[in-house]
Amino acid sequence: MKVRRAGDTALLVETADLATAHRLHAAIRAAAPRGVIDVVPGERTVLVVADARHCDLGRLAAWLPTLPLPERPDDGMAPVEIPVVYDGEDLDEVAGLTGLSRTEVVQRHTAASYTVAYLGFSPGFGYLTGLDPALHVSRRESPRTAVPAGSVAIAGPYAAVYPSRSPGGWRLLGRSRLPLWDVTRDPPSLLQPGAHVRFVADEEAR
Repeated sequence: MKVRRAGDTALLVETADLATAHRLHAAIRAAAPRGVIDVVPGERTVLVVADARHCDLGRLAAWLPTLPLPERPDDGMAPVEIPVVYDGEDLDEVAGLTGLSRTEVVQRHTAASYTVAYLGFSPGFGYLTGLDPALHVSRRESPRTAVPAGSVAIAGPYAAVYPSRSPGGWRLLGRSRLPLWDVTRDPPSLLQPGAHVRFVADEEAR
């Protein structure tokens, strides 16, 4: 674990892997050190933002590597089930690229157990690891200028759900009516780093 300064008000902790980043994120949140105002996990990093008036960054940097980490980062976090109607614009293309049938693509997508690696791109957009390697496909050569909110998509080793309408180049498998971002909710994002996610085929919504 390496701790580096990130400007005048933050520290960037580099970890060995994603699981350690999630465990450290959970540990810092639970400890709630005075002066720390935000903790942002990445794939192998944790950004710790502090109010320098109430927190000595030098002491914080020395303390972070000594912090005991929980065995699991998702204690108390219920798995999130996302219902999906699999009628995405790119479903046939993904089937062709992978050599699978449409049904097999859906089966493999719903059979996997996913973990929220980190949030990024747009508010509430979770990068989900755990995608079946058979479904690893590249992004579209030409991104769409507007992807509808709720679109369920894959790109490379990740799966995701677009929480709001935005540009995007991921391949669309289907859509979900589950709101992933709601400013009236605490926290606003339904997905949190370290949480487990399952996709469920929603035939009733067709």
